[in-house]
Amino acid sequence: MKLDKGLFHPTHSQHQGLKLEYTITPFHCDGCKEAGIGLKYTCKQCDFDLHKACAVAVPSNIFTHPFYPRCEFKLCYHPPGPGRRRCDACHKEVLGFTYHCKRCDFDLHPCCANLPQVLNDGENNLYLSHKFAYPCHHCGGKGRGWSYRSENKLYNLHVSCVKELLLESWQATYFNVDKNKVRNLQTDIPKLKGSGARRSGGNVSKKAGFALRTIVSAVLGDPSAILAAAIGGFLSL
Repeated sequence: MKLDKGLFHPTHSQHQGLKLEYTITPFHCDGCKEAGIGLKYTCKQCDFDLHKACAVAVPSNIFTHPFYPRCEFKLCYHPPGPGRRRCDACHKEVLGFTYHCKRCDFDLHPCCANLPQVLNDGENNLYLSHKFAYPCHHCGGKGRGWSYRSENKLYNLHVSCVKELLLESWQATYFNVDKNKVRNLQTDIPKLKGSGARRSGGNVSKKAGFALRTIVSAVLGDPSAILAAAIGGFLSL
């Protein structure tokens, strides 16, 4: 899809239009209130940022998703209804922009709604799934929400777990919460369960790291190979 280098957005009217920018520095999206990296639309005057997926979404358009063929999603700038809502992909709270299906009462963060069905970490395909045939290699459970599963079925990670790990890492890096949590992104996830992981030893850890970086880049809104490599350097701090 061709992207405009600049655009005006209804939620940002105090200054001139937003400019398209590519960054490997984490940012907070002022639309969905989620973390981001990679392509964003930004206003330097007031430090206003939007994910690409949040910026180009149009409230009047109907959005459909292959996981929910009966749903007709429309973008809302604020969570609909009086109660707390959760994204049906990552099960994190909806705090800002959301795709909402009024008929089914489903919600999707814009970046979650645009997660690729297939990723490639350089060696294996990673498939997005909303069914849980295998436990997550981080939390150990099947849980709720979407996950990415590798083609060889060795790695399975909840989108929600990736977000939690990423948040811990950024807290450790930028707010000095616990520096060890940055290293845990690489040491915890490769401890995969199952005989295949035990037989492969360190090779599994290396491949799991590639898978993690690729999934992280997708969750943050830009599943590019260049960004995955940059995230690899960030996670190894």
